[in-house]
Amino acid sequence: MTSKKTLVALQFNYENKSLEDNFKTLKRLLNKTPENSLVLAPELCLSGYKYDSMEESAKFSASILHEIKKLSTCKTIALTLIENIDGKYFNNLKIFHNGKIVQSRPKARLFPLGDEQLHFSSGVDKDIETITIDGIKIATLVCFELRFTELWQKTLGADIILVPAFWGKLRKAHLKTLCEALGIANQAFVIVANSSDEEMASSSAIVTPFGDVYRDDSAFIIKHEVDLNEIKKMRRYINIGL
Repeated sequence: MTSKKTLVALQFNYENKSLEDNFKTLKRLLNKTPENSLVLAPELCLSGYKYDSMEESAKFSASILHEIKKLSTCKTIALTLIENIDGKYFNNLKIFHNGKIVQSRPKARLFPLGDEQLHFSSGVDKDIETITIDGIKIATLVCFELRFTELWQKTLGADIILVPAFWGKLRKAHLKTLCEALGIANQAFVIVANSSDEEMASSSAIVTPFGDVYRDDSAFIIKHEVDLNEIKKMRRYINIGL
């Protein structure tokens, strides 16, 4: 495992745009990211939460999986998509790496203020698992899952924690505080990618194990080359048993 890695959070507005236009934006941004980088896109960055067109979104998701696989050649890409499985709709997080899907899981905790539970089926907490890619341990928390401290326990020991989000601006401070605390508590890197739609909080960022934050609400791409040895150094410096 190389110690150097470029971490990337994408940030753009997509709620009232077509699936095709959002995919064009996603592809354009992905093509600007470096080889061997780890890239996170905002939650449901192709469809947004359009409950009246779930089937259309699910069919579109299925139709572009092969393109995302190609885009993941020599890099790792994580995003969530609407998928129809046995007649039920799920907000599925997928991680693509070197042309393959290496993780797929449904969002386990649905946001009641957005009526997600009325339209999506939920996953289960046990599906929130850390995976290893090129020797790097990667954990995930999808948006509302970030608020549940019992789910933080499932990320312990991860090197990088991914947080794709569609998080409202009224709770912007919560997103920032929780992601920064998650990085410090886990002595790990955190990538948060959020929508920049008008009512959304932006705040996409890279958080280091020491708690340093790289954030730019005006940028489409927030990237930072990190030294993964920072994780070991931090865990030796302040040993909390990780």
